[in-house]
Amino acid sequence: MTSDASGGAPGRFTTRELAAWEGFLRTHATVVRDLDAALRVSHGIPLTQFDVLLQLRRHGGRLRMRELAGALMLSRSGLSRLIDQLEERGWVQRRPDASDARGLYAELTDAGRAALGRAQTAHVANVRRCFLGALDPQQIAALAASWAAIASGARCERADETVPP
Repeated sequence: MTSDASGGAPGRFTTRELAAWEGFLRTHATVVRDLDAALRVSHGIPLTQFDVLLQLRRHGGRLRMRELAGALMLSRSGLSRLIDQLEERGWVQRRPDASDARGLYAELTDAGRAALGRAQTAHVANVRRCFLGALDPQQIAALAASWAAIASGARCERADETVPP
C-alpha cells in the first residue's frame, strides 16, 4: 500500500488530517450559524445579506452581478434571490450595464449603506467574540497564513481534475 504526500494511506486520512478537516467543517458551521443568528437578532439582517452589502461597499458601491456572485461564492440564481430580498428592503438596486445590454449591476443604495454601517460594528465584535477571540495574535497570523496557503494551492477548481472514486 503506497502513501500520499502527507504520509497517510490512499483513501484514508491520518489522525491529524482528520482532526484538521473535521475541525474546519465544525468550526465553519458553528461560527457561520452564530454570526448569522447574532446579526438577525441585533439588526434583522441575515449574514448572507450582510455579506452582499459588504462586498458592494468594498467594490465602490456597485458590481456586475456575475462578479458579485463570484465574490460571494454563490450561483447566479442564488445571488438573484438575495438581490430580490435586498431590493425589497431598499438596500440594493439592479442597474443595467450601458456597455452590455445583457449585463446588470447590483448597486448599494444610501439605505443599504446605512444598514451596513449600523450592523458592521456589532458584526466585527461578534467575529472577534465567536472566532478570533479564541486565538492569540500568533495563532491568528498562523491561521491567516494557512488560509492563504490553502487558497493559493487549491486544486479543486475543475471537476475533471478530481480523483475518481
